[in-house]
Amino acid sequence: MGILSWIIFGLIAGYIGSKLVNKTGQGMLMNIVLGIFGAIVGGYLATLLGLGGVSGFNLYSLLIAVGGAVVVQVIYRALTGSSRL
Repeated sequence: MGILSWIIFGLIAGYIGSKLVNKTGQGMLMNIVLGIFGAIVGGYLATLLGLGGVSGFNLYSLLIAVGGAVVVQVIYRALTGSSRL
């Protein structure tokens, strides 16, 4: 995937992940950053579990990226001390 695809994919995964974690989102830039990082983390965790990783712009990869984004956002919220739900 190209860089523009990763940004769009990260935005989608980050937005969905932030809505699942805290219902308000983190803002567009933070959603992109956390979504891209979440896709990397989700792909790594899925590979460790034998499920495969992010393989392109498809539903399976989106689910893995969203799962990773949720993990990253929970850790981000724990580190920043944000308790707002």
